[in-house]
Amino acid sequence: MRLSLGFLLIAISIVLAGSVTIKTVVFPGESSNTYVEMVPQKPLNLRAFTLCMRMATELTGRREIILFAYRTRDFDELNVWRELDGRLSFYLSGEAVFFKVPELGPLETHLCFTWDSGSGAATLFMDGRRSSTKIYKKGHAVRSGGKVILGQDPDSYLGDFDANQSFVGEICDVNMWDSVLSDSTIRDMSSMNRVPRGNVFDWESTELKVNGNLEVVNREL
Repeated sequence: MRLSLGFLLIAISIVLAGSVTIKTVVFPGESSNTYVEMVPQKPLNLRAFTLCMRMATELTGRREIILFAYRTRDFDELNVWRELDGRLSFYLSGEAVFFKVPELGPLETHLCFTWDSGSGAATLFMDGRRSSTKIYKKGHAVRSGGKVILGQDPDSYLGDFDANQSFVGEICDVNMWDSVLSDSTIRDMSSMNRVPRGNVFDWESTELKVNGNLEVVNREL
């Protein structure tokens, strides 16, 4: 009887584990007006961060792709790019830090970017594997008061979009913390294990404001 009960509990656990769903934003084509605004849980006044997402795109090697954009009225405070040469980068109010990694493609990739103002340490994680550390913008601070969007690069405050830089593909599981997470936590996240929820953006609860021709679909993990 105990053995049967044990098997029943295992079966229930498997069913419950398979029933988890996640919302995914699908950008079907190039556009100059399609984007999603993410509403943060707290102001983006940051001296450190971990920013993670899952994404897939078939725009391989033919143009730049914006992956994440945070702009105040006067500055691009934090932008994440797939560069023309395939490198990944992020920009904090000016010049960028670059990471040479395997090229993004149509198979889903988990990405995390970390940065700490105190040391200037900047790293990239791709599917749980860590890049070498770069020293970038030591002493800098990301300023609050802007808008965060997915799908477009705003050259003005929530405007002046260029279709040739727009994102095409799917993005989900965008989470952000105001600290640098440990390597092991990021590896767990990449493997779909539960980790502490983002305190700046938590994909499960963050409000999304949809604009233009895109779809938000739910898929089972």
